Parts: sequence; structure tokens; C-alpha cells
Amino acid sequence: MAEIIGVIERLWRYPVKSTGGERLDSVEVDGRGLAGDRLYAVRDAAGRLGSGKNTRRLRRMDGLLRLSARLGRRIDGPELFDPLGRPVADPTAFLRAYLLREDVELAREDAVSHVDRLPVSVVTTATLDWVREAVPLTVVDERRFRPNIVLRTPPGTPPFVEDEWFGRQARGEAPGSARLAFVDSSERCVMTGAPQPGLPHAPEILKAIVHAHDGRLDALAEVAAPGRLRLGDRIVLD
Repeated sequence: MAEIIGVIERLWRYPVKSTGGERLDSVEVDGRGLAGDRLYAVRDAAGRLGSGKNTRRLRRMDGLLRLSARLGRRIDGPELFDPLGRPVADPTAFLRAYLLREDVELAREDAVSHVDRLPVSVVTTATLDWVREAVPLTVVDERRFRPNIVLRTPPGTPPFVEDEWFGRQARGEAPGSARLAFVDSSERCVMTGAPQPGLPHAPEILKAIVHAHDGRLDALAEVAAPGRLRLGDRIVLD
């Protein structure tokens, strides 16, 4: 039986992995995810991607979250903005000076995906409200969790309701809407508390999520059918 689980309140795209993103009114979604999302990354000479943490494929590069990027209608690359919100004329030259690394460049995705796990992240207002209550003295903003979709849920919806969607699919009610297949949730790391413009360092956010929910927050989805998503779309869970 179909169930309306919420309304799309915000759509986020992150043209450059690990930097701030751009808010959208609508977006096309294909098998890769939201069009243009994480299509670019800061890449070093070893092929590792700039991030807030170190793994086999990621290299920690502090300060990336203080930058932001916008794709808009550009097809030749994203526009990069410095920590004061000013556009950067030469992204690679700026990144080398800003990061104090001569081996980095702004690189478009090739055969290896820039996405860490699954292409679309959805978080509910119910879960975000719980985080605000858990750390009342902290500035909590959805940007800390880098979702693609913020879903406004009905009053009384419990936090972490996203867990109930795993193994199910959802779609927008509007004709031609994308369909998502929910699989799992993100395991959060220190990036949730990393400073961003307007958001100070806040390690207590991760501590609260780890204590209450094993460090997991959101619903990660594959794209079951391409289509469009729009602000105000009601999302139906099959």
C-alpha cells in the first residue's frame, strides 16, 4: 500500500566532492544520481580524492568544506567559491595555493565514481529536529550531513524514520518523477562537526548520533528509475 512520507523541502547538489553545495528548485535524476552531483573532486597525483578523512581512496584535505561550488547551467566545469563566497578564476591554481599542495587539481569524474557508497542521500526534518534537541547549544544545520533531499515529514514522525524505508522504493507523485530504492544509511564521521561558513566546529553532534543510533543518519538510495525531482513534490513510499 502506498504511503505519503513527506514533501521535498530542499534539494542539494554538490558539484565538487567535499565542498559546499548549491540549492536547487528542481533537478534531473539518472542512474548516477542528481545530475552533476559530485561530478568533480579535488584529486592528488596519486589519484586520491580530497575529503575530510583518510581512506584508501580519500585523502584528508582540511578546509574544503569552507569552499563551495555551483554548477548552474555550466557544462565546462563548476564555479568554485572561496571561504568569503567570492568566485575563483582558476580553480586548480587556487586550490594549490589554498591547500598548500602542488599536486592537486580539480578533476572531472572518469571511470571511478566519486560517490562514497550510494548516489542519493535523503534526510527527514524529524531526524534533523532530533539532532537539534540532542545538542541544544550547538548550531545544527542540514549542511553538516550533506543530503541531496531534505524531506518535510508530518507532525509526530519519529526521528530516524528513514530506517523503515530500507528495502522499499519511493517516487514523486508528479508525472515523470524519479524513483528511488532505499538500501542503507550513512555511517557518519568527523565531517559532521567540521567547521563550515556559519557553522563552527561541533564534535558533539557525532557523539550524540553515535550514542543514539550507532553513528548512522539518513537513507541512502539507488536510482530505480530516472526522472525529475522538484521542491514541493510529495513523496510516496511503495
